[in-house]
Amino acid sequence: MNTEASLKKDIGLSVAMSIVIGTVIGSGIFMKPGKVIEYAGGSSMALLAWLLGGLITLAGGLTIAEVATQIPKTGGLYVYMEEVYGKVWGYLSGWVQTVIYGPAIIGGLGLYFGSLITNLFEWNEKAGPWIGIITVVFLAVINSFGTKYGGIVQNVATAGKLLPIVLIIVFGIWKGNEQVLSAGSGLTGGEISMGAAILATLWAYDGWLMVGFVAGEMKNPAKILPKAIIGGILIVTAAYLLVNIAMLHVLPASTIVSLGENSAGKAATLLFGQVGGKLIAIGIAVSIFGCLNGKILTFPRVTYAMAQRKQLPASHFLASVSEKFGTPIPATGLQVVFAVILMLLSNPDYLSAMAIFAIYIFYIFAFFAVFLLRKRNKKKERSYSVPLYPLVPAFAIIGAGYIVIATIIDNPRDSLTAIGVTLIGLPLYWYLNRSKGKDGTEESLHKQAK
Repeated sequence: MNTEASLKKDIGLSVAMSIVIGTVIGSGIFMKPGKVIEYAGGSSMALLAWLLGGLITLAGGLTIAEVATQIPKTGGLYVYMEEVYGKVWGYLSGWVQTVIYGPAIIGGLGLYFGSLITNLFEWNEKAGPWIGIITVVFLAVINSFGTKYGGIVQNVATAGKLLPIVLIIVFGIWKGNEQVLSAGSGLTGGEISMGAAILATLWAYDGWLMVGFVAGEMKNPAKILPKAIIGGILIVTAAYLLVNIAMLHVLPASTIVSLGENSAGKAATLLFGQVGGKLIAIGIAVSIFGCLNGKILTFPRVTYAMAQRKQLPASHFLASVSEKFGTPIPATGLQVVFAVILMLLSNPDYLSAMAIFAIYIFYIFAFFAVFLLRKRNKKKERSYSVPLYPLVPAFAIIGAGYIVIATIIDNPRDSLTAIGVTLIGLPLYWYLNRSKGKDGTEESLHKQAK
């Protein structure tokens, strides 16, 4: 291992865009349609919720693309926070992603993949967690051989997951005859909340920012990153809307609500027979596999970036890069160890909910950073500028703020827990910096400008 080695720049546009699509399209597109209809109270408002979720995500992507091209470094959100707001804020965002957000999502996806495989082949359900763990470890090994190999897996998995989605869209719209718009949820007495519906879609859209974690490994990040984020989010939004329209054309809205996560399989069975049910199950498995690969490829880059700045225990080891493969193998191993522990001992879904709330707090700061960077770099030429400035960044900030406020209102206990875990990182930060005689709040952006 070599702490001075540089990460290889192997990532092109196709891999970068597949990371966006692969890390966003996982289980949400198949699991959330029923919940969104239930919360929205009907099909028309549910489709509107999916559209608004896509617009909020797109606004965030357009905004972050400008931030990322001005700070084209590996680490994504963590690096943006540190460069703009200082080391304490950067550390806290990285702490949340390293300890909770990344491991919980990797673990949750791994467990769901294992459960789906056991159901598909009718194996003992107790084997599910172990299949998930083996899959997580296997993908970690593949990605340790280099982003080139992980990128190949990502491209193949992305293509594989889009096939069943396209089949459902085409045949659902062609052969279905159910009412798409103005169809009720079939529930009586349930509380209708457009906020909860949009929140559910945004959970399904989450993950688009992960491509920023590997900006330092792109061949030309100034050109590739904006195209990857914008193109990937547009494809995902179109896929989500069309899949929902197709399913509503095949199944009544009330049936989709009652079937929940099994509604996609039921729709496929009606369209293609029993083989269709198996096909969609395989498609969902491929979808989660690709999503999981994208997370394992990107999340360790946060740990690596923090270790480079000596902000974690054993930073010298965690900042090591394989001389042979040019990848941060120790950082990847740490994320996988945390994920496996959660898979064995904890409820990853609960931890993921807390992490998403915590991460959206930092999203607000990241979106606002575009205003600060423009002010600080007035004379600096930009390779990309967010369109319709300042309306698009403002919309992104309002959308992220809406998520935070809605979560606090709906789940105050979970919200306080997430905030508490975030703040626990502060004593560790101060301990690691005690010998430096600094509070860590200086802005490295100013240093680089000198």
